[in-house]
Amino acid sequence: MENDNSKFKNEKIELGHGGGGYKSWELLKDIRKVLSYKGRWRNCEDDAAILTVRKSDFGEAKSDFKRKLVFTTDAFIVDPIFFPGGDIGKIAMCGTINDLSVMGAKPLGVSLSIVVEEGFPKDDFMKIIASIGEVSEAAGVPVATGDTKVTESGKMDKIEITTAGVGLVKRVIPNNGIRPGDAIIASGDLGEHTVALLSKRFNYKTKIKSDSKPINLEIAKVGKYLNACKDPTRGGLSANLVEMAEKSKVKIVLDEKNLPYKKETIAVTELLGLDVFSLASEGRFVAAVSPENVNKVLSALKKFNREAKIIGVASRGQGVYLKTELGSLRPIEMPRGKLIPRIC
Repeated sequence: MENDNSKFKNEKIELGHGGGGYKSWELLKDIRKVLSYKGRWRNCEDDAAILTVRKSDFGEAKSDFKRKLVFTTDAFIVDPIFFPGGDIGKIAMCGTINDLSVMGAKPLGVSLSIVVEEGFPKDDFMKIIASIGEVSEAAGVPVATGDTKVTESGKMDKIEITTAGVGLVKRVIPNNGIRPGDAIIASGDLGEHTVALLSKRFNYKTKIKSDSKPINLEIAKVGKYLNACKDPTRGGLSANLVEMAEKSKVKIVLDEKNLPYKKETIAVTELLGLDVFSLASEGRFVAAVSPENVNKVLSALKKFNREAKIIGVASRGQGVYLKTELGSLRPIEMPRGKLIPRIC
């Protein structure tokens, strides 16, 4: 396959390309143009891809036998490796389980690939493995296969983890299914993963801990009522809602009086000059729910997290806006520029 790469000749990969904002979105568009062949895989621009498995795939006669296989992968480089409420192993496991879950899938297994630098303390290495094991048991999702490599000292920064996961789904929850009139729900307060990492990175005292956890059990309870769903990791609420609204061709208005952030989270972002809407979470999801199902969904979610609530509403139109306490509408855009690096 021939590709004209001359237009990229004077460009460099920047940290912003991995931050989850506008630059990440641009880079992914370039990648997808080259990797355009998808075969029978669908939903390739969602958190996980879907393949309908047929009996004929096994050389047998065609029939109505069908199963939808869900597949996802992610790489993790985190600084610091250990932080309040978790470590790189915990978010690697949670991240992959959650990407399957927001598609409506039941996660069946995860692969674990670790590249570790020579000289890395073995007790720290085993702490990370123990965290992975704890999430695996809590979520009921086994680590089915994996690989470990050790590279020479100085060739990388400590440790990198790549996970992939597979699951099965009956009803796919897309991220482009928001309908006018839908309530936008957050499964809990957001942004606490980023705040926990930054507090450790900059030695800032806070009671906030990472929100990282597997969300498969929560979504198993409410998935049939969700019209759209996404976990707001890199790029935070703004990047993910802007993407969902654009794909769904709707307008989303958030209520400033009901934002899903703790006062301490907002205080830390103001102190560091950050946009609270761009903070990542690793154990939360945002979803669109039809009005008739809102109470059922909130009732179920509050058993997992009492902070679950409605944060906005969808209508005809386009874009994402914040309705301030004064009644004005402020546009919320895809984060641009350099976002916080190495948080997941």
